[in-house]
Amino acid sequence: MTDRPLRIVVVDDHTVMRAGVVALLASGTGIEIVGEAGDGRTALDLVARHEPDVALVDLRMPVLDGVATTTEIVARFPRTRVLILTTYDTDAEIERAVEAGAIGYLLKDTTREQLADAIHAAARGETVLAPRVAERLVARMRQPAQIPLTARESDVLNAVADGLTNAEIGRRLVIAEATVKTHLLRLFAKLDVNDRTRAVVVALERGLLHRP
Repeated sequence: MTDRPLRIVVVDDHTVMRAGVVALLASGTGIEIVGEAGDGRTALDLVARHEPDVALVDLRMPVLDGVATTTEIVARFPRTRVLILTTYDTDAEIERAVEAGAIGYLLKDTTREQLADAIHAAARGETVLAPRVAERLVARMRQPAQIPLTARESDVLNAVADGLTNAEIGRRLVIAEATVKTHLLRLFAKLDVNDRTRAVVVALERGLLHRP
């Protein structure tokens, strides 16, 4: 690594927020702002012109949003790392950004020191996540995988939870009792259980049933 400052572009459609970020990084951070953009399309032009080390990108922007901008930068300018800086921390937003190729995801309550450190880490190729974002990702990873049930299997499962017998389930769903048994066997296999009571318990634990 040389002693030259890291070169970054700041991309945010909110002028005041963008100016605030630039001011935060203006001195003593080893970072040089080589361009500012208020939309993704302008950001791509800046990246093409300056080939910065890091692009600091917001998510919600006009013309080309943060995810589309990230996708383009990663595909066309692999030398430039993309670091998301946004107010949004929903699972969907985080997943879209990561899938697009962002190396990091920060929230706008990040301090000056944390932001500068994150930019330097991103330039080195290190993944950077805000603590709250990391917690959400870990929580998602710890969730058990969803079990795909057919609509009819869900109907049978709910009927079992209501305490109905196979015959009663057949009458409710207007299907033969033998068909009910077939659905139950498939449910048992998917839930890895051997009886009706355990099927209901596991289904509740996995979020497949919603009961008061």
